[in-house]
Amino acid sequence: MKDLEKIIYILKQRGFVFPSQEIYGGLKGVYEYGPLGVLLKNKIKNLWLKDTVFKRENIFLIESSILGLRKTYEASGHLEHFHDLLIECKSCHQRFRADHLFEGDYGEVNYKEGKALCPLCQGELTEARTFSLMFKTYVGPVEELASEAYLRPETAQGMFYNFKNVLNSMRPKLPFGIAQIGKAFRNEITPKNFLFRMREFEQMELEFFVKPEEASNWFEYWVEERFNFYLKLGFKKENLKKHVYPKEELAHYSDATVDIYYNYPFGFKELEGIANRTDYDLKRHSEYSGEDLRYFDEEKKEKYYPYIIEPSVGLDRLLFAIFVEFYDEDEVDGEKRNVFRFPPFLAPIEVCVLPLLSNRENLVKKAQEVYKYLKENDFICVYDDSGSIGKRYRRQDEIGTPFCLTIDFQTLEDNTLTIRNRDTTEQERIKIEELKDYLKEKLKF
Repeated sequence: MKDLEKIIYILKQRGFVFPSQEIYGGLKGVYEYGPLGVLLKNKIKNLWLKDTVFKRENIFLIESSILGLRKTYEASGHLEHFHDLLIECKSCHQRFRADHLFEGDYGEVNYKEGKALCPLCQGELTEARTFSLMFKTYVGPVEELASEAYLRPETAQGMFYNFKNVLNSMRPKLPFGIAQIGKAFRNEITPKNFLFRMREFEQMELEFFVKPEEASNWFEYWVEERFNFYLKLGFKKENLKKHVYPKEELAHYSDATVDIYYNYPFGFKELEGIANRTDYDLKRHSEYSGEDLRYFDEEKKEKYYPYIIEPSVGLDRLLFAIFVEFYDEDEVDGEKRNVFRFPPFLAPIEVCVLPLLSNRENLVKKAQEVYKYLKENDFICVYDDSGSIGKRYRRQDEIGTPFCLTIDFQTLEDNTLTIRNRDTTEQERIKIEELKDYLKEKLKF
């Protein structure tokens, strides 16, 4: 079992993930990303876009608003269905999500006279009551029902109420998709497990519109496509599994749902969900808005509501899984080493350029020339001349840099340099003029 606390410590120290507003005591359930975290997030987004959107025909990107009208979430069913059961301790005032409490997330629950006791102080608990997960606000200066709005709890609704706009502007034929990446907000009762359950997070979602009679086949297609995406990212197959929801556990809009689970330090939990949402969403938004959101099928000469297949992944949960999957500890030259073994195409820093000695002007000058050359050719690289060469290698290993380029005295003679492999620590010499093609090949997805 990997040491989660140690991983979190390294992520903060090395500029991946910071607690939100830590100097003011922190904001629970919210995290912020440092320089390396942002680079890694952007790489994940680009790989998702490449694999899910850009390599396919008829999938269109949009960016919808974070603020949503009350009417939107009445239509979606969120105001009716999107809540958890809240239980509070009358003594210590700790609040619990009922399902988390009784599933053992806080340890064993004791009972007295048939009533559950607080697992933290053994105090009396309140009865369970519903708690809305929506963040409510008001648009404009007057707080009234007409100006009520919500921070979106998912990105999906923006793709549903923009269905007609995309249909009219891009003129696609079924099947086609609308995709977006963006922030979502849920007022979780008990955010926990680092990046797994947050109040502010980012989603990568696709709404794929299909003919109703083809929905089952497309659902199976997207389950396999999304599972294979994680294998292409380099996840071990044994750390992934599919969870098929029984009919009685399906959401109100779903005809079938499969979750892809990842083996987090606290067990297998949901990483991505793929749902057959049927025609629920377009029907509801048509009903509440008065707009006809049916699709006209030219071949059949009829209008109908398409079914929707929705693959949806939380970007922060995926980032968390990547940290766990690729963190490793080993020993190099008799010293313990912390290392993120990111696949090269995922590494936030792709290359580090190091002069063998930082006090030799000719080596430093040549190293800076190589560094500038790499930057000009769009490699994500850093330059490091601080400390011994061994310490510099270790720093790069700990942030997952796959290749370190060392400029030594032989470089000045024959224009070659050494490339050190992060995983094996082995080095090979290569001519500087061959460097661009070498790295491009190594960094392919």
